[in-house]
Amino acid sequence: MNPRSSPTHQEAITIIAPVKPQALGQLERVLARLAEDPAEGPLPFRKVGGVHFARFVVIPPEQEGGGPLLLLLLDCDAPRRSRLRRLVVVGAPGLDDVFECCEGYPGEAHRTPAARYAYLREHTTGTAATYFNTVGRTVEQIEQEAFLREQIECFLDSGRNWSERTPAEVRSAIQAFVARRNDLRWALLPAPGPPFSRRIANGLDLARGIAMVIAAAPVALVGALPYAFQLRRQERSDSANRIKPDDAHVQRLAAIEDLVSQNQFTAYGSIKPGRLRRYTAIVILWGVNLGTRHRFNRGSLAGVKTIHAARWVFLDDKRRMIFCSNYDGSLENYMDDFIDKVAWGLNAVFSNGVDYPRTRWLIKDGAKDEQAFKSYIRAHQVPSNVWYTAYPSLTALNIENNARIRAGLSGTMEEDEAAKWLRRF
Repeated sequence: MNPRSSPTHQEAITIIAPVKPQALGQLERVLARLAEDPAEGPLPFRKVGGVHFARFVVIPPEQEGGGPLLLLLLDCDAPRRSRLRRLVVVGAPGLDDVFECCEGYPGEAHRTPAARYAYLREHTTGTAATYFNTVGRTVEQIEQEAFLREQIECFLDSGRNWSERTPAEVRSAIQAFVARRNDLRWALLPAPGPPFSRRIANGLDLARGIAMVIAAAPVALVGALPYAFQLRRQERSDSANRIKPDDAHVQRLAAIEDLVSQNQFTAYGSIKPGRLRRYTAIVILWGVNLGTRHRFNRGSLAGVKTIHAARWVFLDDKRRMIFCSNYDGSLENYMDDFIDKVAWGLNAVFSNGVDYPRTRWLIKDGAKDEQAFKSYIRAHQVPSNVWYTAYPSLTALNIENNARIRAGLSGTMEEDEAAKWLRRF
């Protein structure tokens, strides 16, 4: 790892392709083979470099007649074009097997890297909102800092009698150990911050967001009362059927959960009919995206610290929405964390979906009906056919702790600070 290189930001790449109806069975068989080794197999996400998480998901056909959709989702370090260009080279066999089941994929005689790249770019769609646990912390940095912690722990376990030394002396010994190792010496320098160009871009983006809020404020004030009246009227009449997932669906989901320290979550549903709910979802997610870019970008999403990455994507001209996340621990704990800390946020976003538990004034009730909410989530959840994680043994808290260990190798510390730092091992 080059300690002088500046960390980049992350990108949420969303590729959506319509599946040929007659090829759905073939596609599911191909994805099942890829799922056996998503890191090094025919579509090796690890070899792409900079990919934190990746997944393939098949979204079932719409009741209104739309066909099935294939989603390829990447949470990766920027720049996105470099990741896609690398993907079409190292993953060509897997990509061909997958996307030949989709409409419009180049025929076998025309499958060049350029043609594959053009197809993926053509089918890339934007996200309504994205979240990354810590913006700028790359895959390389995460892996290097995990290695650093492991090596320091081996050094501390090497048989020396550390109890006879002060915390500051132990820290000095660790610093000397790191300095002697060519593969660890980089850690003596603080992790670099974002480059100046990125800070300027972030500042301009925040300024634009604030300007849009200010410009919209007069219209929002005038329209607040009619909006609230109409919203409450619809809330009273909205369907809120208590949907319970069948046992086979739950078992299929459970079969791919709790296999490593992290889990994946994918759910989709229809937006309630009418412009009010559609535009409410658009505005709310615009606000969520502004917040995740500029406020909730250092390890916590409104108090929830177990999420590595998440995204919200509109489908079918904003008639449906999909939510995907990569998180630590069990689904039960994940949902409890949200219900306890940000139920109002869940309601603001997801109450715009058909059959969501009944809300009041957009943010009240809803998810507070815990069992109804959990059944709703489970019923709308779909399994990832393929899921890849670059660091399956690391939780978000592990990653943050490793970063703080690295940070503690530079600068000065008092005895109490050194003692606190040593407790991280």
